[in-house]
Amino acid sequence: MDDLIKNGLVKEIGFFLNTTSGYAIGEGESADTFRSVAMFTPYWESEVHEIMPYEKGKEIIRALWKAAAQR
Repeated sequence: MDDLIKNGLVKEIGFFLNTTSGYAIGEGESADTFRSVAMFTPYWESEVHEIMPYEKGKEIIRALWKAAAQR
Protein backbone atom coordinates (compact mmCIF):
# COMPACT_ATOMS: atom_id res chain seq x y z
CA MET A 1 0.00 0.00 0.00
CA ASP A 2 2.85 2.37 0.79
CA ASP A 3 4.19 1.94 -2.76
CA LEU A 4 0.75 2.67 -4.26
CA ILE A 5 0.57 5.86 -2.21
CA LYS A 6 4.14 6.81 -3.13
CA ASN A 7 3.38 6.25 -6.85
CA GLY A 8 0.20 8.35 -6.69
CA LEU A 9 -2.26 5.55 -7.44
CA VAL A 10 -3.78 5.77 -3.94
CA LYS A 11 -4.49 9.29 -2.69
CA GLU A 12 -6.01 8.42 0.67
CA ILE A 13 -6.72 5.32 2.74
CA GLY A 14 -8.45 4.92 6.07
CA PHE A 15 -9.93 2.35 8.41
CA PHE A 16 -13.50 2.28 9.71
CA LEU A 17 -13.83 1.88 13.45
CA ASN A 18 -15.43 -1.56 13.17
CA THR A 19 -11.82 -2.76 12.49
CA THR A 20 -12.83 -5.00 9.56
CA SER A 21 -13.35 -2.49 6.76
CA GLY A 22 -12.16 0.81 5.39
CA TYR A 23 -11.77 2.82 2.22
CA ALA A 24 -9.21 3.97 -0.31
CA ILE A 25 -9.37 6.80 -2.82
CA GLY A 26 -7.22 6.51 -5.90
CA GLU A 27 -6.67 7.86 -9.37
CA GLY A 28 -5.68 6.12 -12.55
CA GLU A 29 -6.74 4.08 -15.51
CA SER A 30 -9.10 1.15 -14.97
CA ALA A 31 -6.30 -1.38 -15.61
CA ASP A 32 -4.15 0.26 -12.91
CA THR A 33 -7.05 0.19 -10.46
CA PHE A 34 -7.76 -3.45 -11.26
CA ARG A 35 -4.11 -4.37 -10.76
CA SER A 36 -3.94 -2.47 -7.48
CA VAL A 37 -7.10 -4.08 -6.11
CA ALA A 38 -6.20 -7.58 -7.32
CA MET A 39 -2.87 -7.63 -5.53
CA PHE A 40 -4.68 -7.61 -2.17
CA THR A 41 -7.06 -10.47 -3.02
CA PRO A 42 -8.04 -12.61 -1.08
CA TYR A 43 -6.91 -10.67 1.99
CA TRP A 44 -9.11 -7.64 1.34
CA GLU A 45 -12.53 -7.65 -0.27
CA SER A 46 -12.96 -4.63 -2.53
CA GLU A 47 -15.88 -2.74 -3.99
CA VAL A 48 -14.78 -0.24 -6.63
CA HIS A 49 -16.82 2.81 -7.64
CA GLU A 50 -15.66 4.97 -10.52
CA ILE A 51 -16.40 8.66 -10.06
CA MET A 52 -17.13 11.10 -12.86
CA PRO A 53 -16.15 14.72 -12.24
CA TYR A 54 -19.11 17.01 -11.53
CA GLU A 55 -18.51 19.28 -14.52
CA LYS A 56 -18.44 16.32 -16.97
CA GLY A 57 -21.64 14.88 -15.49
CA LYS A 58 -23.35 18.27 -15.66
CA GLU A 59 -22.33 18.61 -19.32
CA ILE A 60 -23.84 15.22 -20.19
CA ILE A 61 -27.09 15.86 -18.30
CA ARG A 62 -27.53 19.27 -19.97
CA ALA A 63 -27.04 17.68 -23.40
CA LEU A 64 -29.64 15.02 -22.58
CA TRP A 65 -32.15 17.60 -21.35
CA LYS A 66 -31.57 19.73 -24.45
CA ALA A 67 -32.11 16.76 -26.74
CA ALA A 68 -35.28 15.78 -24.87
CA ALA A 69 -36.63 19.34 -25.12
CA GLN A 70 -36.12 19.35 -28.89
CA ARG A 71 -38.27 16.24 -29.45
